[in-house]
Amino acid sequence: MQTCGVNERLRDYITRCVAFHTSPAPGLIIGAFMTDYALELLGAVPGEKLFAVCETPKCLPDAPQVIANCTTGNNRLKVLPIGKFALTVNRASDNPTSEGVRVYIDREKLKKFPVIDIWYANNPKFDKHSMGLLLQEEIFRNGRDILSTERVRVPVRQKQKWKPVDCPSCGESIPDYMILDGKCGACGSMNYYEKIDK
Repeated sequence: MQTCGVNERLRDYITRCVAFHTSPAPGLIIGAFMTDYALELLGAVPGEKLFAVCETPKCLPDAPQVIANCTTGNNRLKVLPIGKFALTVNRASDNPTSEGVRVYIDREKLKKFPVIDIWYANNPKFDKHSMGLLLQEEIFRNGRDILSTERVRVPVRQKQKWKPVDCPSCGESIPDYMILDGKCGACGSMNYYEKIDK
């Protein structure tokens, strides 16, 4: 990384992200560049309370978790399965909205970087065994050069007072504001499992 011009702060971020993710996945490394860039543009300082939205569940969410302490568990990371490799970071606010920075991979800019471009396009010409190190080097040398940014305004989710209620369908307890169409999400549109009879 150092020979490719990656500064010490970002090298530390990438090293910590790789340890957390358990592999040096290209999307994770790009995510570290994106998070670092967003923090710089916001003028954020280490330890500041920030919120992040990732527009893909693949690799990217691990970077703001490690670098900005935005996790799903502390309710400061939202992961939306939109399919875009984009990240928005904003500060906490008592207002209904907060200004933030959205960083995304710019397909136009990728044209200058052929290895990243064919990897990102999921092109069959990309072979991770013969091109993996080239891809990493191209990312390390050009991490920010493949990104674009925009200032955005995002809604702020304020903590809500709630009381426990039992779902009329399954009987399990959930916060009252999470009952939708008379059911909890697991009994409705977010159902992801099927019960097995013993």
